[in-house]
Amino acid sequence: MDVKQENIDVKKESPHYGSVNNEFKNGTEKDEEVGWCFWRKRRYVVSILAFFGFFTSYILRVNLSVAIVAMTSSTAEVKPEFEWDSKLQGLVLSSFFYGYISTQLLGGWLSARIGGKRVFGGGIAVTALLTLITPPLVRVNVYLLIVLRIIEGIFEGVTYPCIHSIWANWAPPLERSKLATLAFSGSFVGTVFAMPACAIMAERLGWPSVFYVFGIIGLIWYALWCYIVTDRPEDDSRISESELRYIKKTLGESKQEKISHPWKDILTSPPVWAIVAAHFSENWGYYTMLTQLPKYMSDVLNFKLEKSGFFSAVPYLVMAIVLPISGHLADYLRSKKILTTTQVRKLYTCAAFMSQTIFMTITAFTGTATGAVICLTMAVGLGGFAWSGFSVNHLDIAPQHASVLMGLGNTVATLPGILSPIISGYIVQNGTAAEWRIVLIIAGSVYLFGTIVYGLCASGERQKWAEDPKKKDLRAYSNPALDVDSHL
Repeated sequence: MDVKQENIDVKKESPHYGSVNNEFKNGTEKDEEVGWCFWRKRRYVVSILAFFGFFTSYILRVNLSVAIVAMTSSTAEVKPEFEWDSKLQGLVLSSFFYGYISTQLLGGWLSARIGGKRVFGGGIAVTALLTLITPPLVRVNVYLLIVLRIIEGIFEGVTYPCIHSIWANWAPPLERSKLATLAFSGSFVGTVFAMPACAIMAERLGWPSVFYVFGIIGLIWYALWCYIVTDRPEDDSRISESELRYIKKTLGESKQEKISHPWKDILTSPPVWAIVAAHFSENWGYYTMLTQLPKYMSDVLNFKLEKSGFFSAVPYLVMAIVLPISGHLADYLRSKKILTTTQVRKLYTCAAFMSQTIFMTITAFTGTATGAVICLTMAVGLGGFAWSGFSVNHLDIAPQHASVLMGLGNTVATLPGILSPIISGYIVQNGTAAEWRIVLIIAGSVYLFGTIVYGLCASGERQKWAEDPKKKDLRAYSNPALDVDSHL
């Protein structure tokens, strides 16, 4: 007998098995009611640790953007420690993305082979370790720093794709949105936290502290991740019988085996390219604002550096709040059969993109600082709804291939991180409002492109090429997560 199956059978033979309120009701498996003690549900613990994983990874990603100011700044009494011109600084800051774009597909493929836990944790752990050795290496040679950042990008590039291989095993269909978006929101919270925290540390403790402190925090997170999280719920010794039954019944019984990806079907699937187009569109606006917003506020709104830094973080704070809320609402609409999965994904993504198009365009022509800040906050913040649409969609159409699909999408969606700053720098030569108007209109146009493609081609149904004939027919359990789309 399979050891894992034997463990499940032992749990079933426990005198307490079935004693909790987790029995079939009207043919549908119910989860244990735990009230506000969310940590008793292991899938929520996994999501929270994933949240802090993304939180940490984004601090490790953006810390140099803040530290480089202190590293190259001078005062009347002190010369800058590193006399790098703007071109060299740009090369240093962009080097991360050259590594990051190279391992998106590899991360998805590798996690499907050896498990998302090891790939996700290992990617962040190596980045944290390299962050710790950044100060001594940069003092040797700036090009060592560039190589180091490329390597960091290579290892951190696996994190986004591989998380979906974890949700494929842990997230019940009707909880995919809220579990995934809670984890993803860590990225935006990390961005908001990193800007002021790194600035304060660099000013008061010196710029090396930015790398030492957060490198250590990253390694501490990795130790907790390895100790607490497992790739599959049946491998978790702390999971309750009720939660294990609920997850297995809603996802179906599956054996841990190597997955063969139907590349031809994937690359010719309209729903796949709808997700890719949406991811590209959202990231274009996100990276444009992330890299250019402080400069825009300085050039057009005449904000001083401290003020522009504060207001630049506000849109991402709003996005971090909107994201988990929108995920809960998406799952509510599906579980109550108010909307099908396809309708929820399209409504969230397309409505968010259209709103972002409108607010970007208004910003381009607004004449007041208050109006510009409000519109930009809305434009960036509403991206949280889009993320509850397209970023979870991989799990709807092909759960066993979701990590590879995320890798494909994030490869294309990393291009804006390279292209958008270059194009913006080429357009904005004098810092005039007219030049910035072109940058904002381009971002709005890309959102409109994503709206059209996703609206026409997206789907929330499992695709035929992703069906697993070896699995039992889950509809025998009358699972609303599967029935919700039966009306299409």
